[in-house]
Amino acid sequence: MARKAVATKAKTQSNIPQLTKEQELEAYREMLLIRRFEEKAGQMYGMGLIGGFCHLYIGQEAVVTGITMASEKGKDAQITGYRDHGHMLVMGLDPKGVMAELTGRQGGLSRGKGGSMHMFSNEHRFYGGNGIVGAQASLGTGLGFAAKYKGDGSVSIAYFGDGAANQGQVYESFNMAKLWNLPVVFIIENNKYAMGTSIERSSATTDFSKRGASFDIPGEQVDGMDVRMVYDAAKRAIEHARSGKGPFILEMLTYRYRGHSMSDPAKYRTKDEVTKYRQERDPIEQIKARLLAEGYATEESLKATENEIRAIVTEAADFATNDPEPDASELWTDITISA
Repeated sequence: MARKAVATKAKTQSNIPQLTKEQELEAYREMLLIRRFEEKAGQMYGMGLIGGFCHLYIGQEAVVTGITMASEKGKDAQITGYRDHGHMLVMGLDPKGVMAELTGRQGGLSRGKGGSMHMFSNEHRFYGGNGIVGAQASLGTGLGFAAKYKGDGSVSIAYFGDGAANQGQVYESFNMAKLWNLPVVFIIENNKYAMGTSIERSSATTDFSKRGASFDIPGEQVDGMDVRMVYDAAKRAIEHARSGKGPFILEMLTYRYRGHSMSDPAKYRTKDEVTKYRQERDPIEQIKARLLAEGYATEESLKATENEIRAIVTEAADFATNDPEPDASELWTDITISA
């Protein structure tokens, strides 16, 4: 029985998609940058340097990292909700600009006027940071429409959470995306609790990958804590959309270690549950263990990467603390006035 169990386990392991050494190292670095950046953002919020809302991505790093690795940077569009810092970092935006936006400084990516929840970069094809729950599904569908209309071969990747998945506009977007066969990949980041209510209490059906069934949109549940699984699924979904087959839904089963926002004490779940995820499912610890086991890295090289990332984050924090606030004239820029 023991031999059979071992054989079964080996067979299961062999079915897991594998990344190259370069991909594993890239994924590790990107996820570590998000983690350390978010930890520093949390500290700065506690110090009163970041105002308003602040939603951290700690625990969910494998989702945006694997998906972005599977996409075409600079070509494919991405759009998400207000938990957006990690998305911008992995898409290649300057950490100093991201952090300065959090502190409301002129060097921020939205010149200090958007804050944590509203960041944007047309150059990198990142269309927000959107504060209205579920709005990014509609806007992401619009980006897909633009891609098809222009015939540029790009794909729109629209992220939203399990809470937003119950919004009516999401289903209107599904219908339009399929009706017009748009190149959109809808990413449902299911971190189980939305703003603070478990999916069992808020959703009649908890398999979000099937939410597009009535529109004939295929979907797939993915282990969002394993960057290999995310990358593999995203690669197939993006190719599906890019090849003219229409939209695809990926439900990423993930978990956030912090509350919904920095002001959320997260009393709706137990400390033991959070600890279990951290100890057994952490996406960064998983990839770190693989790098060492495969001989792709050593403890010394990983420590060097850690030091490099910490230096980048420290530089970003220093910049965001000392950069001047926007000039008062910025109150009148980027404003549309209708008579």
